[in-house]
Amino acid sequence: MMNHVLKKLKLPLLSGSYRSIRTKLLFCFLIVTIIPLLSLGALSYYQSAKVINSQFGKYGDNAVAQLEQQMSSYLNRMNQTTETIYSYLLDPARVDLSDHVPTTYKDIMDKNDFEALLKALKSDRTIGIYIVTSSGYYYGENNLDVSKLSLIPAWQAMNTSFGGKYWLGFYSQNHAMGETMENGISLLGLAVPVNSPYGALRGSKILIEENAEDLLHMFQLFENDTKAHLKIDDPQGRIIYETATAFQPKESDILWTKTLAVNGWSIEARLPAASFYRSSDIIRSNTVIVAFGSCLLAFGLAYLFSSRFTARIRRLKDAMQKVSFGKLHTRTQVESHDELGILDTSFNNMVSGIQSLIGEVERSERLKKEADLKAFHYQINPHLLFNTLNSIQWKARLQGAEDIRQMLYHLTMVLEGNLDISQELISMERELRMIDHFLKIQEVRYGSTFEYELECDEQLKRYLIPRMTLQPLFENIFFHGFEDGKGVIRLTVQEKGNHLLLKLSDNGAGISPDKLKLLLLPNMTNRKGRGGLGVQNADQKFKLHFGLQYGLTIQSIQGEGTTIIIEWPKKEDNLHGSNQDD
Repeated sequence: MMNHVLKKLKLPLLSGSYRSIRTKLLFCFLIVTIIPLLSLGALSYYQSAKVINSQFGKYGDNAVAQLEQQMSSYLNRMNQTTETIYSYLLDPARVDLSDHVPTTYKDIMDKNDFEALLKALKSDRTIGIYIVTSSGYYYGENNLDVSKLSLIPAWQAMNTSFGGKYWLGFYSQNHAMGETMENGISLLGLAVPVNSPYGALRGSKILIEENAEDLLHMFQLFENDTKAHLKIDDPQGRIIYETATAFQPKESDILWTKTLAVNGWSIEARLPAASFYRSSDIIRSNTVIVAFGSCLLAFGLAYLFSSRFTARIRRLKDAMQKVSFGKLHTRTQVESHDELGILDTSFNNMVSGIQSLIGEVERSERLKKEADLKAFHYQINPHLLFNTLNSIQWKARLQGAEDIRQMLYHLTMVLEGNLDISQELISMERELRMIDHFLKIQEVRYGSTFEYELECDEQLKRYLIPRMTLQPLFENIFFHGFEDGKGVIRLTVQEKGNHLLLKLSDNGAGISPDKLKLLLLPNMTNRKGRGGLGVQNADQKFKLHFGLQYGLTIQSIQGEGTTIIIEWPKKEDNLHGSNQDD
């Protein structure tokens, strides 16, 4: 599973798709997620480790303080016992206490009184209170083997000239009657020499022994709980107690120390730095594991979110590629109304617009080809036609038929203009000149029965107009508007901003409303008959050359006449023969 995920991640990186939006989003999500996650993890670890280390340090210090209190309790009680006994011995009434075995009744009574005192001073932890005389005789319970006192290392090392309190430390009870080294309990001992010259038992030693099992058990609990190395030594450097396990002190060790006020013993607890910071190390390890797992989870979620988000972008990109290959029927699915949904809607509208525009262009091209084809059909052999007309013209001149010659001359000029298809746009002056030739023909035909009024400034005659657009309109006037050529024709050309405005009006028969509605419809091009075909061709020429918004506007009242209005952009012929917008 992991290998599969790595392969899916590795292939895009190697293929260079790391520049894709999905990869960029993935890295952005990871940066936004991982930086706060790692920051919070580091801060949490720092604060937790700080609190744990502080609490553990206080705990160790308090534990050592408890050891100090317990030991002080033991030592104070032993110290007070010795002082009580010492005060008893300083009493002059006790001078009869002998350092030998009592032999008289009074000695026995004094001994019993003294031992009763010693017994009364015992507590539940006291093992023995003895007064060991210089002769080897002792006062106290009859369970002491004085000859075995030398087995106590501190007793043996005690200097005979020592006059103060001598703390024997911890040792096993192996000097009692029947006791051995193996079965003796642990004791804490105190020896005090009796040196007062005015008291009894001078030269003797007071020996106090306390049961130290509870105290040593407390030491073990401390060692097991804190894993620290415990060491107790006296002011002279003599080690009173030390943890049994081997220990090599280091400067980096965490150190807790206390000093007992009773005898100056120093309690020292050393904990290796590795053990002290083990809890914080565990927190750090757990923090790293959680952070790593959170990073993996964030990576997985970021990958899923980025894939889902970019899937719509990829789908839109694929749709654009299909459109670029000419598949204009392609549409994208609009899933929501967010920015991508608006983009999908805009893309669909754009493709629909392109499809409609291409259809319109195709229709325009088709109409243009049809117009060219019609023009081609109208093209008969010009040479044959002109030669024939010239022959007829000369025949008319020879026979004196001047009117026929004039008609043939003007007809030749009109046909010459019509059949010259080298230019689709010609000057207004040239188009009006062909109109003059056409009207001359009609004048010969009908006589001076019609009036023609032209209003066009000379400067406007240089602008271009589609070839053969006015002649069919004039032809319709004579064939459909006028009866026997009688009527008035008015043609005005005016300038309207960047456009030209042409109005062609007559006072002929006019056009019926029903026919007027169908006159410029595109689907009426295939109708039978001649009516309106020239008007529609003229309208299509303006639309093809200048745009669909241009063309003819026809206003007609039946019985009163017709007015055709044409507006198109000004464009004039340049010196190089090409058309140029004004």
